[in-house]
Amino acid sequence: MIRNRNLTRGSIAAAIVCLCAAASFSSGAFAPQASGYHLAKKVTLGGEGGWDYLTFDSQGRRVFISRGTHTMVVDADGKKLGDIPNTQGVHGIALAPEFNHGFTSNGRTNTVTMFELDTLKTIREIAVNGQNPDAIRYDSASHRVFTFNGRSHDSTAIDAKTGEVAGNIPLAGKPEFAQADGAGHIFVNIEDKSELSEIDSSALKVLNTWPLAPCQEPSGLAFDVAHKRLFAGCDNRMMAVVDADSGKVVTTVPIGDGVDANGFDPETAFVFASCGEGTLTVAHEDSPDKYTVVENVATQKGARTMTLDPKTHTLYLVTAGFGPPPAASPENPHPRPAVLPDSFTLLIFTR
Repeated sequence: MIRNRNLTRGSIAAAIVCLCAAASFSSGAFAPQASGYHLAKKVTLGGEGGWDYLTFDSQGRRVFISRGTHTMVVDADGKKLGDIPNTQGVHGIALAPEFNHGFTSNGRTNTVTMFELDTLKTIREIAVNGQNPDAIRYDSASHRVFTFNGRSHDSTAIDAKTGEVAGNIPLAGKPEFAQADGAGHIFVNIEDKSELSEIDSSALKVLNTWPLAPCQEPSGLAFDVAHKRLFAGCDNRMMAVVDADSGKVVTTVPIGDGVDANGFDPETAFVFASCGEGTLTVAHEDSPDKYTVVENVATQKGARTMTLDPKTHTLYLVTAGFGPPPAASPENPHPRPAVLPDSFTLLIFTR
């Protein structure tokens, strides 16, 4: 009931508009019926080696793809542009554009390759004071690159300008993917403990470690920095939405099986989970604590990692063709299916 009789029709209309605006979370507050994502292009890149993380270079509009012993670079349409050789056991790629530097985490040699972003030429190889550097993340607040070392359960900080090691940070368990908020805090999944740790990137210390229950074995991690929500892809077919201030799991979202990467598009408010079963879960952020699964887009078996071009909203995933697995052995009791030669493929999804 409107009790103020002095309100004019114009002020009443303005009040209604304000109420409607307050009820809306963003320009995309209401979940769309479908995401519109579809396979726009399939590019067979071929070559040898497995794969892990992908990284999109927004300035150069390039995709960096880890390939086991080297790192491929393609343009936004999938055309090969170059290659960074001798990145043995490469897992991830981090970019520090203000210094024209890029970095790869080389798990097999416990090193990081530092290279020029524009020429892709190797500058130096940096010894990491840890074992099996896996995920890698650049933090613009401290101007440091952080590797997350899976076997030694720690993180190595490297000066992004000079390549000098700044120090190591012990972690509670096996780290997986990480995100930075741009204000001096880095968040990393602790896979074997089903936890999330918060790191002070300047002081090089862990500030908090929070449980992620009911999430189990988190791998991929995405971040809505504006609303301080982290999205952890979990092995038990769910995505945990975490308040980055309190560490509280505010809700969970059902996803496909075999997730290994997550993404967030701030303009569309879509959250993504790429799953090895061959699906891409697309959820909509209706509000910071409410999410609606829009659809599960068919991709291809093995397409478990991804990266996002936030300007065009294009998604890039990779996979390959698979044959039967090799025979089990005591050293490898659960062998993975064999990758068919020259079948490595880039999948480009657009709206």
